Amino acid sequence: MTDPVVEEAIKKAAVAWVSVDGAAPRGLWCVPVDGALYLISGIGEQQAPGLARAATAEVTLRGDHGGRIVTWTADVRRVQPGDDEWNAVAPQVGGKRLNASGPTEKLLERWAMDCTLSCLTPAEDPPAVTRPDLPDGSLAEPPRETAATSPTRKPFRLHKVRGRRR
Repeated sequence: MTDPVVEEAIKKAAVAWVSVDGAAPRGLWCVPVDGALYLISGIGEQQAPGLARAATAEVTLRGDHGGRIVTWTADVRRVQPGDDEWNAVAPQVGGKRLNASGPTEKLLERWAMDCTLSCLTPAEDPPAVTRPDLPDGSLAEPPRETAATSPTRKPFRLHKVRGRRR
């Protein structure tokens, strides 16, 4: 029996924070279908390190107010291209893909070659963590190292800039 909070959070999910093997959670877009979350990851899509090989993952979902309402353990299963589940679910996930280049059919062909479609379903154990058992702190992680940052310098002014008079 799935926790009712988990069921309701899954129905409304568009983003899930997924942690694999105790790594820092990553915000991943997802599509809810029949009580499960489906995520696409791989070349040209979102990066979810370790998810393609994982058997379980920790999933955190937000509520209507934008804050975390539940954290639960998910059983992770890969959906294989060409099987019945892929044929039913992949077009739904492709239809929700924002800023996709080209038609959904071409997107699905690329996904079948280069990506992994993962299905996350609530595990029986351990039970979901909801209020009042959620941690009180923000659990915010420090920013990850990236080459995209650069030092900010003060702008150079040769002369004093005066404000406009009216």
